[in-house]
Amino acid sequence: MSATEIYRAPALSPEGATVERHWRDLAARRRLYTIGGLVFLFLALSGSLWFANETNAGKFFDRLPHVADFFAELKPRDWFDPARALFDLPSPYDDGSLKFDYPEGRVYLTQSIYIPEYFHRMVETLNIALFSTLVGATFGFLLCFFAAGNITASRWLRFFTRRFLEIVRAFPEIVIAGFFLAIFSLGPIPAIIAVSIHTVGALGKMFFEVVENADMKPEEGLRAVGANWVERVWFGIVPQVLPNFISYFLLRFEINVRASTILGAVGAGGIGESLRLSIGRGHEAKTIAIVFLLFCTIVAVDQLSAWLRHRLVGRQAFAYGRGE
Repeated sequence: MSATEIYRAPALSPEGATVERHWRDLAARRRLYTIGGLVFLFLALSGSLWFANETNAGKFFDRLPHVADFFAELKPRDWFDPARALFDLPSPYDDGSLKFDYPEGRVYLTQSIYIPEYFHRMVETLNIALFSTLVGATFGFLLCFFAAGNITASRWLRFFTRRFLEIVRAFPEIVIAGFFLAIFSLGPIPAIIAVSIHTVGALGKMFFEVVENADMKPEEGLRAVGANWVERVWFGIVPQVLPNFISYFLLRFEINVRASTILGAVGAGGIGESLRLSIGRGHEAKTIAIVFLLFCTIVAVDQLSAWLRHRLVGRQAFAYGRGE
């Protein structure tokens, strides 16, 4: 074959032609689905913006250019005032109003030693999140084995357990908290109940999915020597899934810290209530102090969770692909 001749690919066999035709059909169908999805997303977004504009009496698009105004109004009189608000120190601008009454929020342990108000509120939020996560993880742990298909033979027991987990996680925490706020009034108790209920459903689902992926050979060995159901689960399944359970527990704790903050904004105690009040009253320094404390707390919780996962699961589990 001369160098000037154009290379021609050999003709496809009938089977190859069928495969290529099928591939082209799939590619065309994928393009059609992609274009259809983008069109649907555009229409849905346009409809949502139109609805938002109509429900705001036509002011949504008019006010859109002023989104940054809120952040501009957060500028304090001087940049030391957020630090004074964070540590409950007197402000030189104190005029007797709530805006600068930073020392009034101190929680005194002794006559001279105190905890700053927002630190105390943040600890309250962390307590709500931690206690709720412990309660939710306990019940999720107990229920997950009844929902797992490889552990529980009864279809009805699995069905009712899974439906129960779906029901308790179907309602957002804020909806459950609103119900219990009407019963128990304001305070952290409604937040604890709401976050705990939702955590049972969320962790229960994640736990039983981990259980269903467990290696059944240890369970089969225990069954062969006459172990009962509890012994097979405790000695054959739990040691395998416990690291994943702990990892999911720590992840859920991070989520519950945020959820507890949001619930505080509707009267369920914690730092969220202080944030809502400071924003509603236009207290710039207090708002900045609370947001900064929230940011530092979330970062600290995230780093602590990562450190605990490394300690509990083992660093070798995170070494893949790093050349370690």
